[in-house]
Amino acid sequence: MVTKAHPPVLRELVQRLTKLPGIGEKSATRMAMFLLKAPDDYVHGLAENLERLKREIRTCPVCFHFTDGSLCGLCADPSRKTGELCVVETSADLLAIEESGAYRGRYHVLQGALAPLDGIGPNDLRIPELLKRLEQEKIREVILATNPTGDGEATANYLAKLLEKRPVRVSRIASGIPMGGDVKYADKVTLERALQGRRHVQ
Repeated sequence: MVTKAHPPVLRELVQRLTKLPGIGEKSATRMAMFLLKAPDDYVHGLAENLERLKREIRTCPVCFHFTDGSLCGLCADPSRKTGELCVVETSADLLAIEESGAYRGRYHVLQGALAPLDGIGPNDLRIPELLKRLEQEKIREVILATNPTGDGEATANYLAKLLEKRPVRVSRIASGIPMGGDVKYADKVTLERALQGRRHVQ
């Protein structure tokens, strides 16, 4: 617990660190103590990295992923498949798919999901830009890779309906039992998706 025994500047740092995802007060305190004892060049380098992060990172004007250039590395890569467009909610989702190595097409980051209760509608996302890309690029398939949550499903359903009359194939990523998972512990939606996404083995 942070108390008055901690100098004010240390208390402030701990409070700021607790704003990071998954970081509680104990972890934040350990991080602050590490930084306090770390060499000056490390701390100054970290501070410079954080400043550059905010100053130099911006949104790619094509796919809306993060970039420090005129285009992100994926949009600028001529080896990517141009006929496939994977639609994700966030850049974190994009990075997860990239790390899997299972996809070599292009992306479109919505920068969120539909959430009517929170006042987030279609025009608050990058949906108009998605439609514009479909008009300008030779896209044959749109892969809806929004998250299997209520908002993610609503977004996928909305996009599927929006695109149904366009000359493009629309698919939804399958979601089901993870590797190492146990069927008896899976929830109803997960089991339903696992069965719907089944494939023939012979």
